[in-house]
Amino acid sequence: MLAVAVVVSAFAQVPRAGQGPPGPPGGPGFQGAPAMPRERAIVAQFDKDKDGRLNAAERKAAREFLASQPAGGRGPMMMGRGGAMAGPVEPGPRLTAADVKTYGNEPLYHMSTLRTIFLEFEADDWEAELLAFNNTDVDVPATVTVDRRTYRDVGVHFRGASSFFTVPAGRKHSLNLSMDFVHGNQRLRGYSTLNLLNSHVDPTYLRTVLYLEAARSYSPAPKANYVRVVINGESWGIYVNTQQFNREFINEWYKTTDGARWKVPGSPGGRAGLEYRGDDPAPYKALYEIKSKDDPKAWAALINLTRVLNETPPEQLEKALAPILDVDGALKFLALEATLVNDDGYWVRASDYSIYLDPKGRFHLFPHDANETFFMGRGGGPRGGPPARGGMPPGAPPPGAALPPPPPPPPPGAVVELQRGLGPQGAPGRPGGRGAAGPELDPLIGLTDSTKPLRSKLLAVPALRERYMGYVRDIAAKWLDWNVLAPKVARYQALIAADVKTDTRKLDTFEAFEAGVETLRTFVERRRAYLATYKD
Repeated sequence: MLAVAVVVSAFAQVPRAGQGPPGPPGGPGFQGAPAMPRERAIVAQFDKDKDGRLNAAERKAAREFLASQPAGGRGPMMMGRGGAMAGPVEPGPRLTAADVKTYGNEPLYHMSTLRTIFLEFEADDWEAELLAFNNTDVDVPATVTVDRRTYRDVGVHFRGASSFFTVPAGRKHSLNLSMDFVHGNQRLRGYSTLNLLNSHVDPTYLRTVLYLEAARSYSPAPKANYVRVVINGESWGIYVNTQQFNREFINEWYKTTDGARWKVPGSPGGRAGLEYRGDDPAPYKALYEIKSKDDPKAWAALINLTRVLNETPPEQLEKALAPILDVDGALKFLALEATLVNDDGYWVRASDYSIYLDPKGRFHLFPHDANETFFMGRGGGPRGGPPARGGMPPGAPPPGAALPPPPPPPPPGAVVELQRGLGPQGAPGRPGGRGAAGPELDPLIGLTDSTKPLRSKLLAVPALRERYMGYVRDIAAKWLDWNVLAPKVARYQALIAADVKTDTRKLDTFEAFEAGVETLRTFVERRRAYLATYKD
């Protein structure tokens, strides 16, 4: 069992100056919570042999240093999440390559596969080491074996924000694997990076996979499927294998690796919603984490996008944005997360999404985290637990019924005064606040929220608003139909159920894994019914 002192001191890192994105008092999410600190760079300090990474001796010195630096911050919790954890931690089943299925040429993200990823660390205290180096630039090397093929010197670190700090030691933390950590050309089925997610707050393991599948039918979005993870011979159960937003992702969709990429990290306070903050790049660098070359021209382009978005009159906005923003893609991005209720998305936190500037100078937006999609709402029963009770909205058609046709558009050139600051359950003083989440989320929530101008400015243009609502209706018709989703749900859960049942490291019970399907069905039917009777 890990010592509490080691864990707490290792994680207690304060955000460096300018690194924590500011959030409004009483903003969405954790009330009054500080922004998550950016990654702490310590490799250069302890890299005695100057090879760009830390060997065992160098990591030992770095761990001792971190343990001697107590400071305020978030480490992993030493307790469960309100009793949701699946009993006491015990070692998982022992597995070898001979015990698992080997796949041939099936793609890495093929939905019918359940590959096993074997990780072999040098030391038995690998978990303590990964915990100690969380949120730093240190990767711990491991040997990886997949389909009987061995990959040497793979870099591994824990990843995640709330999915990390709300999960105690000994339980499943999300993993990031860098196949090219030492060997630059090393790939696993063509991919240099793997994100193995612990399905935090989703005991069904379904939400990320379903949401990203829906998203990919409208615009670029990461792939996702399932893998089994075995660490030092012990099974750690099922992880959601989600594609990294990197040059490989860009090349798959845009046939180029050029351009600039930003990640908008999760933040309880948000405020990375493309607000214009002046021409100095410093405040933008505190909010948007550039993942490609730190190019002043890229920052200037991002600043220009925010200026045009925020300062152009509604009647001129679409024409002004067309050369610099994939406007249609942005509308689809917004419609997906509002229709399928992403409780961790742009509409509520103005964070947790990705940005790409293509070589032609146009910006594109993509979903990042999807484990809190299909969300039942704060008052609608626990996440993934028993379904909330409550009937359909008055006059709602039965499940599977066709959605009504769109209302007629406003007259050409009309500018509509929009006052949809809150949804039907919105919390006063917090436009677009989380109190509105759930099956009855207003798809036109937040239209007067200046902190989320991608919604409030784009949807103030009648033609763009109507196009957005068209996507809402289309997504609802295709992805809020239980007759369509039920076969997928059954197939995906059947693939992983045996492993989930025997998993001793999972975050929720097997009963929650099974019962969560009914919660998902309840959401789908209630959300479809609400949108079927929604009056724009």
